[in-house]
Amino acid sequence: MQIVETSNEGLKRAYSVTIAAADIAARIDGEVKKIAPTLKMPGFRPGKVPANLVRKMHGPALHQEALQTSIREAIDQLVSDKGLRPATQPAVELADGYDQGKDAELAVSLEVLPVIETPSTDGLKLEKLTVPISDAEVDEAVLRIAQGQKTFIDAPEGAVAADGDQIVIDFVGKLDGVAFEGGTAEDSPLELGAGRFIPGFEENLVGVKAGEEKTITVTFPEDYPAEHLKGQAATFDITVKAVKVAGEFVADDDFAKSLGLESIEQLRGLLRGQLEQETAGLTRTQMKRQLLDLLAAGHDFEVPPSMVEAEFEQIWQQLTQEASQEENPEDALKEIEAEKDDYRRIAVRRVRLGLLLSEIGQANGVTISNQEMEMLVRQAAQQYREQDRQRFVEYVRSEPMAAAQLRAPLYEDKVVDFLFDKAEVTEREVTRDELQAAIEADEDGNVAKPEAKEAAPKKKAAPKKKAAAEDAAPTEDAAPADEAPAAPKKKAAAKAPVEAEPAPDAAPAEDAAAPKKKAAPKKKAAPAEDASGE
Repeated sequence: MQIVETSNEGLKRAYSVTIAAADIAARIDGEVKKIAPTLKMPGFRPGKVPANLVRKMHGPALHQEALQTSIREAIDQLVSDKGLRPATQPAVELADGYDQGKDAELAVSLEVLPVIETPSTDGLKLEKLTVPISDAEVDEAVLRIAQGQKTFIDAPEGAVAADGDQIVIDFVGKLDGVAFEGGTAEDSPLELGAGRFIPGFEENLVGVKAGEEKTITVTFPEDYPAEHLKGQAATFDITVKAVKVAGEFVADDDFAKSLGLESIEQLRGLLRGQLEQETAGLTRTQMKRQLLDLLAAGHDFEVPPSMVEAEFEQIWQQLTQEASQEENPEDALKEIEAEKDDYRRIAVRRVRLGLLLSEIGQANGVTISNQEMEMLVRQAAQQYREQDRQRFVEYVRSEPMAAAQLRAPLYEDKVVDFLFDKAEVTEREVTRDELQAAIEADEDGNVAKPEAKEAAPKKKAAPKKKAAAEDAAPTEDAAPADEAPAAPKKKAAAKAPVEAEPAPDAAPAEDAAAPKKKAAPKKKAAPAEDASGE
């Protein structure tokens, strides 16, 4: 095999590789000898089929397999002989006019990882901001649970319904005087002021009494999920069957037992633990931001363009998907388009930080054990249908790039923890708002506006999600896009017009793999179908 370097510019390399026809032919001869004893052909005893007939029957397939194997081995030898560290899979082109019996001329191009001087881990100084959990915060958490477990008791006879009260109603919804499908219910409980039904419905029922009959007119929103009801004015014939008021809440052992716990102190202890875990996640995010800013400020080297492009495409895909779910997708897309260069700079920062963390990890013996890797694979496999999980496991085991991508977030966390242990850490107690402000502060310590965050290195106001994007760093060896952003949540499928479920609160991310997503606006539901929502 002959190797000639044809280009060497920055991190880009190109080579001309020649595989001799004799080498390919020898590989084919070896395959013929291997399979001939296993073939059966009429007129020949088993294993006695002549080689020329084997070639006649299987020649094209044997040649193709021999060529592909020769190319793979040639690339491996090229990488080894030249001491290359590929940033991405090499691109290989077979010269036009190649045919069996000729030398195979290959044009190979690739990008290599930069040579990075191992960053020093000495002298790191970090400030750890902690938030003590007060009894008042625990009380608020207990109250939030109580509100979710709210009970109602019958109001005194003749009482009028107010916001916060619950009424039990029968109703029939009509369009142009004709009842529409899904617009009828009996004994439907409705908490006034909860905002669960379409605009105007609950408001029209404030002040009703048990036994009262009332007809109200409301208009369905233009973005209502049921196509035939969008923007339509409808009437609802309503019969109020009961008015109920919220029962008095007492944070005692009986309330805790209603939740399956032993005592109110056990409940408070569990809630305190959850709050501490949440603030610990924010503290880690703040410390990691400090650490990454220090690394980014102290290192500036060329990064492989293909890795940057892969990282940027992941960020951009996430952003465009989020924009499509906003109330005004067109404006949202224009906003991110105007800041496209900032997001590309963030992609550069993420790749550079990933390479730095990888270099630090390798230089200091940070590894992912086989047991840890198996656990990662099993966890990732749970995203798939049961019948597809084993196929996913086999895919990861057979594809080094897929394994590297799966391994990267844990590897990054282990390197970050290693640096935390090496750093001189001082602690300071702050409020939760101060901690959040520190996370959103730019590298000069300036706090961004509530909906803005500085994009490094350019001093330009940008959406807060950029800070989260900057904090993520793809890691591990030479994988082109080692850390994939978390897949955006799918919007709930549009149901018949029933009561809407509240959107879950987002947990504080320890470190974001991609820009944080805005919560999709909740759509109002109509008082329709039945209470089960079937």
